[in-house]
Amino acid sequence: MSKAGPTTSNASASPSTRPDAGPHPGRHRPALALTLILSCQMMLMLDATVVNIALPDIGEELGFSSAGLSWVLNAYTLAFGGLLLIGGRIGDLIGRRRALTAGVLAFTAASLLGGLVDSGGWLLFARAAQGAAAALTAPSTLALVATTFGEGRERERALSLFTGMAAAGSAIGMILGGILTQAGSWRWTLFINVPVGLTVAALIPLGIAETERRRARFDFAGALTGTAGVTALVYAFIRAADHGWRDAQVSWAFVVAAVLLSAFLLVERRVRQPVVPLELFAARHRVIAYAAMLLVPAAMFGVFYFDTQYFQFVRDYSPLRAGLAFLPLAVGIFAASTSAGKLLARHGLKKVAGTGLALAVAGVLWQSMLSTGGGYWTTLFVPLVVNGFGVGLVFMPLSVLILTGIRPDQAGAASGLMQTMQQVGGALGLSALVTVYGGAARGAGGSGPDAMVEGFSAGLLAAAAFMAVAFVLILVSRTAADST
Repeated sequence: MSKAGPTTSNASASPSTRPDAGPHPGRHRPALALTLILSCQMMLMLDATVVNIALPDIGEELGFSSAGLSWVLNAYTLAFGGLLLIGGRIGDLIGRRRALTAGVLAFTAASLLGGLVDSGGWLLFARAAQGAAAALTAPSTLALVATTFGEGRERERALSLFTGMAAAGSAIGMILGGILTQAGSWRWTLFINVPVGLTVAALIPLGIAETERRRARFDFAGALTGTAGVTALVYAFIRAADHGWRDAQVSWAFVVAAVLLSAFLLVERRVRQPVVPLELFAARHRVIAYAAMLLVPAAMFGVFYFDTQYFQFVRDYSPLRAGLAFLPLAVGIFAASTSAGKLLARHGLKKVAGTGLALAVAGVLWQSMLSTGGGYWTTLFVPLVVNGFGVGLVFMPLSVLILTGIRPDQAGAASGLMQTMQQVGGALGLSALVTVYGGAARGAGGSGPDAMVEGFSAGLLAAAAFMAVAFVLILVSRTAADST
């Protein structure tokens, strides 16, 4: 892997005095530092999906429509993705350990609020607050991996575990959500964060040293126009799923999204410290990796959402059984992601990422052949294993591509943008796939198990198409293969 640090004429300067190098947080206790970083990452990724299994119970108690339930997921992912880069700037300004601690405590408080609410509006507010707190926490986690562990095997091992947690966290969230919903209620999918968050926040000072603070300006205009533009786009897709493409609010939402996103691009070209540093897109391999990071979660959020509905509404699974049905996906993801480092050393980035995406496409295509009476083992178990193993191979090489050639002072922005692509991709993908589902279900009669299965199959086919586009991008890019 190529050297990430910048060349400096002052080769003898100590790490604390070189302009772009800060202290190495947690080096005195690297195992504890990595454990805390992984715990934070797991908590954030779990909450993107842990409420999925509880959606039927949430909808019944708080009065959400079928399409409206997707906002319980998207309120979190939109706030998370839209504010990540501002969260990275805050970490530069106040120090990454301080930002990590503040983010974990805010996330804990928002989780407690979400578990106590008695209306749909307050639940969406709490989920958005969780997302905002996650946006403060997440940039520091990956940036701390980059600054705590030196390039080479040490960092690749840490990245392998980090990406394993990130990739498997969403699938594990489905299983945990089923267990908690069955044993207690949907509220425990939020309450579970309280003891975990308080414990992690208390241990952070013991394992992670503070990083060097950097001067930073807040690009509020960029954050506002970007987040609002993506939110308007997601709203347009979800509204279309319920009311069709001819609805006036759908048209206006697309217009507003176009205006706001155009304004976002203009702002980013002119401000001195943009929320999306355009220089990160100068390297072709990084552009491809970011695009794939957008497309893969776009597909997987749809898989989680449709499979959850299928298990409980069509197959009449209990929440616990529905959660455990995702176990082969979680096992496949974690097994592949933790072995991805060794595979990279033997076969290179392009082969590993390409193989993973090919398997993921095959798995999602297989899942799209749903029926009201198909058996679990052939219809779902095997394709979930294939899909999980494929997705598990993808994130490690993409993370390595994104961090290759990054200066230490760019680590927060690069990792923040990577996680932004994942969260925004998940929100946009889910909203688009819900629209595909709505159109197919209406064409099949609009209600009943047969119509739902028709919609789920159409949505999963579209999810497979997202994966296929990512596969083609990796396949045709020589840079992706030759950059390490």
